[in-house]
Formats: sequence, structure tokens, C-alpha cells
Amino acid sequence: MELSEALVVNGAGEGTPSFDVFARHLDPAWIARALAATGTATVRRRKLPAEAVVWIVIGMGLLRDRSIQDVVRHLDLVLPDETRPTGRGVVTSSAVVQARDRLGAEPLAALFTQTAQAWAHASADRHRWRGLVLYGVDGSTLRVPDCAENEAAFGRPASSRGHAAYPQLRFVVLMALRSRLLAGAQLGRCTGGELPLAEPLWDQIPDASLTVMDRGLIDYDVFHGLTSRGHGRHWLVRAKSNLRWSVVQPLGPDEWLVDLPIQRKTRKAHPEMPQTLRARAIRYQNRGFRPQILLTSLLDAATFPAAELVTLYHERWEMELGFDEVKTHTLEREEALLRSREPERLRQEFWGLALGYNLVRLEMEQTAGRVGVPPRRISYRGALLLVRGFWATAWITSPGTLPRRLETFREEMAMMVLPERRPRWFPRAVKIKMSNYPLKHTTRALRHA
Repeated sequence: MELSEALVVNGAGEGTPSFDVFARHLDPAWIARALAATGTATVRRRKLPAEAVVWIVIGMGLLRDRSIQDVVRHLDLVLPDETRPTGRGVVTSSAVVQARDRLGAEPLAALFTQTAQAWAHASADRHRWRGLVLYGVDGSTLRVPDCAENEAAFGRPASSRGHAAYPQLRFVVLMALRSRLLAGAQLGRCTGGELPLAEPLWDQIPDASLTVMDRGLIDYDVFHGLTSRGHGRHWLVRAKSNLRWSVVQPLGPDEWLVDLPIQRKTRKAHPEMPQTLRARAIRYQNRGFRPQILLTSLLDAATFPAAELVTLYHERWEMELGFDEVKTHTLEREEALLRSREPERLRQEFWGLALGYNLVRLEMEQTAGRVGVPPRRISYRGALLLVRGFWATAWITSPGTLPRRLETFREEMAMMVLPERRPRWFPRAVKIKMSNYPLKHTTRALRHA
């Protein structure tokens, strides 16, 4: 049996794999190209070939409540074993670890890049604003298991109580704002800043675009690069309180054309930059909030109205909601959000998680199109639970009923429509309950061990 045939049958040698709900999105040719490009394509027959391990790593992220062996069983990825009475292959935990080590992280990263660029950019094109595709750039962190190897690779952030309980990896993503599909991602040490990590993402932003970013990413070199190294690439950001500029001319009430002075040190490092950057400043105030000022490279006030830009800026919160979907719903708010105990496997798990998240989001966007609502009106939690339920039961379903089950799955997805959002009148706030117990110090724990 050829490997391509093995991946379209179940362990008993017949039927459709339980991951067929996503197989129509993730072209096997993409997987083959990613494996070939990184030199990890399967040469000889194995129970867990590289193509199958790709699905295992994706399943690890989406089935966070299951052990890795359960993931293998539910995804039905073991090749048939004719020597066993049942015909179903058996795989051990050590075999899964060895298969993941053979695969490595690079093929998953290559596959994510290939699919994200195809899916997210096409999605952004379907949800334009005044002819511009909308993107957001922001970053966050993920806790990883507490071991010396992970701490050395990713670092452990400081905290008010000495040091954090777990090492953490930092990641920065480029997201299509209106569908929350990831268009690009970079990961690194938590002790590094988001700005250096985001550097490779700026070149992935297409022409005729508007990128909404957090004010922590304010950098005049980034702004200059976006507008000068492309056609119609624009940015929108909220100004910091200590930012200074000179007014060139008023454009209307609470709206000005301004020049942002570039420091001599910055121009020395980047001689191609001008002495000032021209921008548009918009002052606004929402009820219950302090006055804020937006800065943007969209200088035409008639074509790009200030009121719409204010509303548009707050779509940046879609990125925070996307991070919450990953941490709270996909990873179940576990203490160590990722579960691999070795840095290379952690990187591999991250890319598998990003692929799985995009696959769920892609299914949600298509559902939104069928029912005629924006993608944000489809419940991510509901969609994820449907996917988990389908994967957990499809492997015991007779092959003849799987097409009907897929149809039922999509009918149930269409029922995951959320009501319209209510306007927010009060500032967002996070209340953290500190522990009543003292911090456990490593030296004390070793002394009493």
C-alpha cells in the first residue's frame, strides 16, 4: 500500500480518516512540499510516517484534554498491521516521541507559513475596508513545562515575587483582523522584546493594506519601511502619552496633519530615513474612557473618515480575543499551556497549534459565509467542541455514515452564531487574586528534599 493511500484509509484498512473534516482544507500536496523542502520526507514505510506525525502534532493542540496516545487513536493515524487479528496497528509512547523527533519543528513551520499565506491573505481580501486589507500585529507569551532545557531555550521572566513559576516562550503574530486567521508568526525567548521578533513579519504585509498595531510596537523605522517599501501599505496606532510632534495644518475638529521628528540616533542607524515622518493625528474620547490620540499614515481625511478610523482601531482587540481563544479554550487554561518537555518539540507543538487554530478559523469563516454573518459572529468555543466531538467519535463510525456525519457537522456549525456585540461603556480591567501561600523557593525545596 502506498503512503498516500494509507493516509486515506483507517486502521482497519477501509473508510475515511477522522480528520477528514479538515482534509479538504489542508492539501496533502502542501504537506509533501513542506516535508520535501526541509528534507524530512518519509523514505521507508513506518507505522508513523512523517505525513501522519504532522496530523498528530496538529491534534495535540486541538485535543488538549487528551493524552498524545489518545490523539493518535482518535485521529486513526497508525498504518494497518496485517499480523494483528484486528488489522489495526499499535503505537507506543516512545514511538510517538521518536517520530516527532525525526520530524522536527521545521516542516511544521514551513507548512504553517505556506498555508497561512494562502488562507489568511485570501480571507483579508474578502473583508476589505475602503479598498484596504486589514491586518493586526501583536504578541503574547505561552507558559511551557518547568525544566532546565526549556528555561535555557526560552527564558523565565521576572516577577514581583522574584521569578515566574514557569519558563515562557514569546510569540508575535500577523493576523487578518476580521477573520482572525493567522497570516504569519514568529517565536523566541520571553526575555526578548516583541519589536525585534516582529521584524520578519513586516515584509509579509501585502500592498493596499492597513496594519493596526499596539503602541508597544511604535517604531519610526517600521513606519517608514511599511510606507516606502511597498505600494499603499499603511499603519494605524494609538499614540503614547510622551510622543511629540509638530502640527502642519488642522484637518478638522480634533484632527491634524503632523510631522513626527526622527531622532538623530535613529537617522544615523538608518540613513535612508527623512528628518520627519508625516502622519495624521485624530483625537477622540469614548464615554467612560480618557481622551486618546490615534496616529496613521492615511492622510486623506475625505477618503478615510476619522470616525471610521476610530472604530477600526478598536478592531485591534480581535487579536486579544484570538489569544484568549488559544489560551482559554484551545489549551484549557493549563498551568503549562504547552506540554512538550524539550525545546525543539515545543517549537513543533507551537506550529501545530497555530495550524490547528487556523483550520478551525477557516471552517468558521466558511460557515459564516453560508449563513451570511461576519466571521466574528461564529462561536470559537462551540466550533472547537464540535471538532473535538467529531474527531473523538469518527474513528468508531462506519465508513458509509461518515459523509452524512460531515454534513451534520457543518449543519451544527451553522448553529454556532453569536448575537451582535453590545457596545462597551466601561474600561476593561483584570483582577488578579494573589495566592495566600508564600512563593516556593527552589533552594528551600532542595534543602528539605
